[in-house]
Amino acid sequence: MAKEFDPKRIAVVGAGAMGSLFGGLLCEGGLDVTLIDVWKEHIDRIRKDGLKMAGYGGDRMIKIKATLDSKEAGKMDVVIIQPKARHTPAAAQNAMPLLDFHTVVVSFQNGVGKEETIGGIVGMEHVIAGTTAQGANILEPGVVRNAGNLPTKIGELDGRLSERVRKIADTFTKAGLQTTASENIQLDIWKKLMANVAINPISGLCNFTVGEILDIPEVKEVIFEALDEAAKVANAAGVKLESNEAKEVLLQITGKEGTRTNRSGMLVDVLNERKTEIDVINGAIVRLGKKYGIPTPVNKTLVAAVKGLERNFT
Repeated sequence: MAKEFDPKRIAVVGAGAMGSLFGGLLCEGGLDVTLIDVWKEHIDRIRKDGLKMAGYGGDRMIKIKATLDSKEAGKMDVVIIQPKARHTPAAAQNAMPLLDFHTVVVSFQNGVGKEETIGGIVGMEHVIAGTTAQGANILEPGVVRNAGNLPTKIGELDGRLSERVRKIADTFTKAGLQTTASENIQLDIWKKLMANVAINPISGLCNFTVGEILDIPEVKEVIFEALDEAAKVANAAGVKLESNEAKEVLLQITGKEGTRTNRSGMLVDVLNERKTEIDVINGAIVRLGKKYGIPTPVNKTLVAAVKGLERNFT
């Protein structure tokens, strides 16, 4: 008789800001968590002193396993793949030694299509989808700042409310990472994408916090036009999403006291002179627009502007 799925052993492949946040919270909540990353200074500091969690929930030190080599970690129940988008294939390959027949693989990265990328390497039978409103920044090696306690969602790609999704959501929530089992994870992912389409490029280009992006009328108009294009693309892709709904969500995010002063991931990348994730955010809208014959001039311009800015980093 098959052993009942009990998601207690967790690996995070890609222990940057969000990976460290997720791993730290789940470890703090009693799960057996291993962080895996190629950043030696970060991993060495965590192995020596623990992971320091700052910001929401207070400053504290979390003793957590960390390694540069996934082969050292053993088999896992759940593998969270959380590098920057361009490193997803390498991270999925790095996750292979962690997989058993029952292992579930999930990513909370921005953008659409990550599940197919990961599934093409680990096997789609292992993959579920995820999205999160959580935010985090790495302050220095071994130190992550938690921006708040915001919801996370997981779900089967076909919309089934499976037992494995229910159990992971329940286990993560009890461990302190508030997680919901979704019956329409594709819609949830697109809602998050819409927020990123609006916030990330403008914040990165203008050095704006989340709360500042709608302060200038001309900038607000461009953002709303980008959302209108993205909504048309979403509907063409079979995801029923109204641009007015996306705008309401955006207004809530930018007006919320706890997030107004946050820097977007793209702004953090720009300030650190790193390549951004523009290709999987607004770039995804442009690619899918071409696929479905929908013009996306505003998103195309935002992609070009960010790409031009990135040229200064090379």
